[in-house]
Amino acid sequence: MFVVPVYNVIVVPEARILFQTDRFTQLAGRSPEEGEHVIFLVQKREESREELTADSFYPIGVSGAIKEVNPNGYLIVETTARVNVDSVRIGEEQRIELNVTPRADISDTDPEDERERLEKLKAALIAYTSGFQWGPIARNYIMQWRNLNEIAAGMSQWMGNPPEDKYAILATDSKSARNDLIEKGMYEYIEIARLTTEAENEQEQDYRKAYRENAIRKQMDYLQKQLDEMHPENVSDARRFELKIEESGMNPDARREAEKVLNRLKQENQNSAESGMLYDYLDFVTGLSWKKEPAETIRISEAQEILDEDHFGMKRVKDRIIQQIAVMDLQKKQSGSILCFVGAPGTGKTSIGQSIARALHRKYVRVSLGGVRDEADIRGHRRTYIGAMPGRIMDGIAKSGVSNPVMVLDEVDKLGESYNGDPASALLEVLDPEQNGTFTDHYMNVPYDLSDVFFICTANTLDTIPEPLLNRMEVIRFPGYTAADKFQIARRHLLPKAMESMGIRPEDLKISDDVLRAIIDDYTAESGVRGLKKRLDTLCRVAAVEIVKSRTEAADANGEVSSNDAAGPGVVVAVEDLRRYLDMTPISHDHVLAEKKPGIVTGLAWTSAGGEILFIETLFTKGNGKVVITGQLGDVMKESVQIAVSLVKSLFPDKEKLFEENDLHVHVPAGAVPKDGPSAGITLTTALASLVTGNAVSPKLAMTGEVSLRGVVTPIGGLPEKLMAAQRAGVETVFIPAENVNDLEDVPQEAKDKLEIIPVSEVKEVLQKAEIL
Repeated sequence: MFVVPVYNVIVVPEARILFQTDRFTQLAGRSPEEGEHVIFLVQKREESREELTADSFYPIGVSGAIKEVNPNGYLIVETTARVNVDSVRIGEEQRIELNVTPRADISDTDPEDERERLEKLKAALIAYTSGFQWGPIARNYIMQWRNLNEIAAGMSQWMGNPPEDKYAILATDSKSARNDLIEKGMYEYIEIARLTTEAENEQEQDYRKAYRENAIRKQMDYLQKQLDEMHPENVSDARRFELKIEESGMNPDARREAEKVLNRLKQENQNSAESGMLYDYLDFVTGLSWKKEPAETIRISEAQEILDEDHFGMKRVKDRIIQQIAVMDLQKKQSGSILCFVGAPGTGKTSIGQSIARALHRKYVRVSLGGVRDEADIRGHRRTYIGAMPGRIMDGIAKSGVSNPVMVLDEVDKLGESYNGDPASALLEVLDPEQNGTFTDHYMNVPYDLSDVFFICTANTLDTIPEPLLNRMEVIRFPGYTAADKFQIARRHLLPKAMESMGIRPEDLKISDDVLRAIIDDYTAESGVRGLKKRLDTLCRVAAVEIVKSRTEAADANGEVSSNDAAGPGVVVAVEDLRRYLDMTPISHDHVLAEKKPGIVTGLAWTSAGGEILFIETLFTKGNGKVVITGQLGDVMKESVQIAVSLVKSLFPDKEKLFEENDLHVHVPAGAVPKDGPSAGITLTTALASLVTGNAVSPKLAMTGEVSLRGVVTPIGGLPEKLMAAQRAGVETVFIPAENVNDLEDVPQEAKDKLEIIPVSEVKEVLQKAEIL
């Protein structure tokens, strides 16, 4: 007889079980023949025939016989009774040999009750299957079942009971209990199947609804695009922002944030405050240039021409800028250090930024940082605040309309600090090429790439710039202009621009070279040319009045209407007219003294406005050795006075009584101007030595340098400005620290030609050359 191992199916007696012929053959190990007997063994777990052992089966099986072998590939087995599997032996070629004995059922069912249960269960199955397209076929199949066992066997493959539960039905001896299990399992199956079907139908409806909604939206988008193309002036704000976001080229983070804000905008009432905030944010973010600008070929010769055309002199500054441009041209991207231009007001630091932008064919943006005390001015305000705005950096990028402008951060030395944070610290990320590729403004809350921006900082002094910020920049000093430089700048740039802005033609105003030099020498006192520009503007305005009056008088005399195109006598400005035209008295410059006196020496000083000369005046008065210091000297200069006194006492021990019997008064005019800095040491020492020895120092000899108690002259800063101030004041000889000799490269050649510059390394050397020792 056939031995057929089965798994995860319900095999019960008094049932007809349908098998595929191929599957039956695979399980039984040979082809079936009609009429042969069958024993079904229930496996504990699913195993192939080659893996079967004696312990692979449960101890209860089912006997039956092959009722029909259908040519269409099916066979029917009619089961008869349960059997006890007493022993199992796996022989050669996995032949299964059994010892079985019949296992009787407990007949405790009522035939009438069993029939009612059968009819109810069949009705429930027919009702369930009637909702499907294959319902009629299933109904015919269900109507053929003769008992609950056949229902269990027929529905076995669709029921989700675990294999242990399916075997439990076979293992139950009581027919009544077995029917209860079958009935319970079938009703559970029907309910589960019904719920599953309902869930699938609802899910399918949801999918259909989503697909339909998506199709409608696509259709609406298509129609909206058609309308937008026909009437671009009527595009809604939301649609306009959608188009901008799609075309912006934003990075993924920025795009996600913009789309999220846009969705919120669509849900908000247009008249709400939240809607206005969301609109402003999207308007700003979508207005930025997110795409990388293509690298442009830069002609070095053209850049050099532009720099020379806009600015006179400044050879070292221009050379450094040309180097930066050349590196950028080779790498086809922004590279190199952040440039920091340092110099006196009016020396062209800001304006040269415009020339760089023109040379690079880029947009120019200027951000003024003077007086900024709030970190939010750099990083922006968070959008949760009312009136939130982006920081000045991103605002400048937005105004430029490109991602690679030339941005001048003006007056970076005048940043403040308050309880609102330190804006100088916020600039650290902006000016660091390693970090600014992901700069995040608090207002935007998404990273923006600043690596293509050409940053230029300007400052009047480095003293107030924090060291971490200064380390991120390359300092390029702008020396003050000499009188010759100012003359060329006035003739080439300032005067033509002033005349053009006033509407004065070249033939209407004649200003000679002597007049320009007189304005430079007698009516300005600065290292830059800002004051000179103001004087020329004033001169042109006064000349404009004269020109208009002369034209009007000429027209009245001829009986004609005055016209700007009418020819008239031009205005010729003479040197003696300057006081009247400029409405000011000539400036009294510090010049060297007419005669020399003991105790008075000419020194040199640096200020944010350029270099100046100053006089160190010393005087002994009867007293008891006090030292009186006047002239608003700072702590550093007061210490320099104490060092000078000690040095002079050590150098002239025979003069020590002068200090004991007299009070020493040290004064540095003008008294109303505060003075400080480490550069007056040798001047103070020389003045005291001149006082105690009575040997006067030539007023045309000036000096600068700090001094130590060892008598060593130490280096100072601001040498170019100091030497130009000495030249303007009529000084002929200047002592400088020997360690500052290399700084002479930055000094204009005109100043070096007119001055005798003597490096000194010790105080004794200074006193000897000054003819005191």
